[in-house]
Amino acid sequence: MNDAGYRIVVLPGDGIGPEVVEEGKKILAALAEGDRAPWHLEEYPGGGQYYLAHGKEWEPEAPAATRSADAILLGAIGWPGATLPNGDNAGASLVLGLRSALDLYANVRPCRLYPGVRHRISAGYQNVWEPKNVDLIIVRENTEGLYTPARGRLKRADATEVVVDTRILTKKGCERVIRYAFDLVARRPQGAPEDHHHRVTCVDKSNVLEGCRFFRETFDRMAQAYAGVERDYAYVDAFTQWIVRNPEHYDVVVSTNMMGDIITDLASVLQGGMGFAAGGNIGDDHAMFEPVHGSAPKYAGQNRVNPFATFFAIEMMLRWLSDRHHDTALARQADRLERSVARVLAAQTARTYDQGGTATTSDAGDRVAEAIRAEAR
Repeated sequence: MNDAGYRIVVLPGDGIGPEVVEEGKKILAALAEGDRAPWHLEEYPGGGQYYLAHGKEWEPEAPAATRSADAILLGAIGWPGATLPNGDNAGASLVLGLRSALDLYANVRPCRLYPGVRHRISAGYQNVWEPKNVDLIIVRENTEGLYTPARGRLKRADATEVVVDTRILTKKGCERVIRYAFDLVARRPQGAPEDHHHRVTCVDKSNVLEGCRFFRETFDRMAQAYAGVERDYAYVDAFTQWIVRNPEHYDVVVSTNMMGDIITDLASVLQGGMGFAAGGNIGDDHAMFEPVHGSAPKYAGQNRVNPFATFFAIEMMLRWLSDRHHDTALARQADRLERSVARVLAAQTARTYDQGGTATTSDAGDRVAEAIRAEAR
């Protein structure tokens, strides 16, 4: 932080990214009304669309800006037909590249159902429809596993004969993400909705995969330093049914990169869909926050999509900055934002198409901004 406040680098990205980021900026402006904003925004275009137009993923000064920023807010990345010469998706530097460059090793995905939000599971299962039963956080390793560039193709006469994707797990990588998950429990005094117990669930495939056996061994070893926290275990295939059937059992969940990527998207149906799913890419010195719904090209430019995931991403960002800088004022801003969002969701005055409503993206932003201002009066 400098005299002008916290430097937040904004990367709107592709597709619906600029639309939901615009509503996020509206929310930050509402929070700052009546006082000097404790943050200032620096915006940099980039992504697949930018690559198609300019022949580069982003401007040369943008990577340095992310390294010196207090926090990063990302919209969405990805656009059909935007491919780099090596075959990678254009815009990957803004996601996978930053995770590696800034060592953002913990991907943190809260999954909470708010009153007024339509659940994505059959109404016949009333026990999982209750908002009080869905309140967990999934922590996914974010820098290694199957997403490391240890892969390739064997070609002969332009025909692909063998493709290899190698999963890499390291002692350091496993230890630090598992430690993050156990430390996170202390910031969740409510525990699991089922019994209010503090527990961390290790999700893996250790009955088959050697890397998962190593991950679970590391989990057991690290757990010994957290006497008041229950250890819990699930094979990933079984977990996909258990989390839908009994989400109230879970408090904090930790997993490897690819498995965590899959189960976090599965969990989003419990909170109303991807339009409510936010994530934090967090390291020891840097953090990037985003709605995780992707760029949704078919909805781009229609002012139609659900922006609430962006609001939750901003709340996560403010809480991370508050913790990092011991800034209680930012924590109060995050609380104010959460209360305002909860009030709008409960009133069902900003239901977008994915919730069976007719509100536009900007309508939802307006309603939350109004709720923030009403609380300040």
